[in-house]
Amino acid sequence: MDRLTLSKIDEELESSEVAALRFLCRDVVNRKRLENVTDAKGLFSRLEEKGLLENYAFLSQLLQTIGRNDLVNMLRPGYSQLTETDANPMLSDYRVMLYQIHEDITTANLDKMKFLLEDKLGRRQADMCDTALDVFAEMEKKGLLSNTNLHELLDVLREFDLPLAEIVQTYMERLQSRPQLMPTSHFNMNNQNTLPQRIQPSLSVSETQPNSGTGNCVFADSDTTNRFSSIDETEYYLFNHNPRGLCVIINNESFRLLKKRAGTHEDARTLHETFTSLGFNVEIHQDLTSAQIKDLLRSKGSRNFHNDDALVVCVLSHGEYGCIFGTDEIKVFIRELTQPFTSLQAPTLAGKPKLFFIQACQGSSYQKGSLPFVPKKEDITEPKTLEADAGPVQGETVPDDADFLLGMSTVPEYRSFRSITTGSIYIQELCKQLNTSAKSVEMDDILSILTRVNRNVSKGVYMNYKQMPEPKYTLTKKVVLKYV
Repeated sequence: MDRLTLSKIDEELESSEVAALRFLCRDVVNRKRLENVTDAKGLFSRLEEKGLLENYAFLSQLLQTIGRNDLVNMLRPGYSQLTETDANPMLSDYRVMLYQIHEDITTANLDKMKFLLEDKLGRRQADMCDTALDVFAEMEKKGLLSNTNLHELLDVLREFDLPLAEIVQTYMERLQSRPQLMPTSHFNMNNQNTLPQRIQPSLSVSETQPNSGTGNCVFADSDTTNRFSSIDETEYYLFNHNPRGLCVIINNESFRLLKKRAGTHEDARTLHETFTSLGFNVEIHQDLTSAQIKDLLRSKGSRNFHNDDALVVCVLSHGEYGCIFGTDEIKVFIRELTQPFTSLQAPTLAGKPKLFFIQACQGSSYQKGSLPFVPKKEDITEPKTLEADAGPVQGETVPDDADFLLGMSTVPEYRSFRSITTGSIYIQELCKQLNTSAKSVEMDDILSILTRVNRNVSKGVYMNYKQMPEPKYTLTKKVVLKYV
């Protein structure tokens, strides 16, 4: 990282802001290594030791958390326009939550908090605390506070500031909603040595791996009906209604603690224009909590789809592996998004395509690129017979979960990127390819389109890192999307 830029940022930061940054870094830098840090340059050196200044993401998040967006703009040109903000942030949300309390607590309430904790912290230690961050640091030293132990802090805040107590309560609820580890039998896209397999009967659509078949649906308007007339209807989802179906867009932009998803309005706008042109009735639902998301999808699942030929659901939000966040920062698992629309739950959708597109990170890791390996002639050998200790692979799909397509913006455990002015890399490329195909004379199916999306997104470099989208499906026919 440019040391001249770091030096300029150091000159702009006040001592109280450096103290705040130091507190925010307590989970990523050894506390003893932070004890003698008195200025930002010292902190930057500690972060460099941990490899946290290899790109601008972590420093940008630190500066944004303390409200110094002006300093973010001092980073390399164009960085502030491209941030990966759809992941659970690298910066501990536990630290961000404590910093928010520090920012909102009044001087009078700080004195009350110190008084209430005096017996447990010690009178001398309590008197030496000048800020709420100092109090939190002392509580951590005494074992009274940690990212999984907030009961003491919650009880104290309830005595004098209920809104601040509610912030802690929300964090604790999010902590309790974390998912159990997935069984090892589930297919893991990060296992690059595993051969693609047919969909397992026991797997849901959110756990499947694309197989070698093609799958997509045909959207035929009056100008394209003749083009499809000679096509075998057993190979395509044929459409006979106008409008073609329902498109639901859930656009979560503002959260309580997590960073605002700037630029997501561009994704919502582009999706609305694209699917309207493709003949769908489009609904946009803005800033929904986890409960509201579930209620909305359950309500849509109970709808009569007799006069609809397809369903599209687009979710734009923060996320972690296997889930997205409501604006209350409580998780909604991918399976909970698709469950209301299975053939069992929504019988009038049986045999009709259900297309889901998810713009959300699936972890906090960064994906790096590698040059392809070109083997020497003598290294090339015939493939050996393969065996699996798990028993024979079954090829049939569970009918209840048939006809789904799940387009993820990134593979599991990795982040996805979004411009704060032009929208996310994945959604914008998806809409571009959908529109290009819709006006083309070629009969491109949706998997061909998503393959081009994969190729174009994976070619890019975002803050020195890569992004790899991931389609999964249980479609049984082909889908071709054309303008109405």
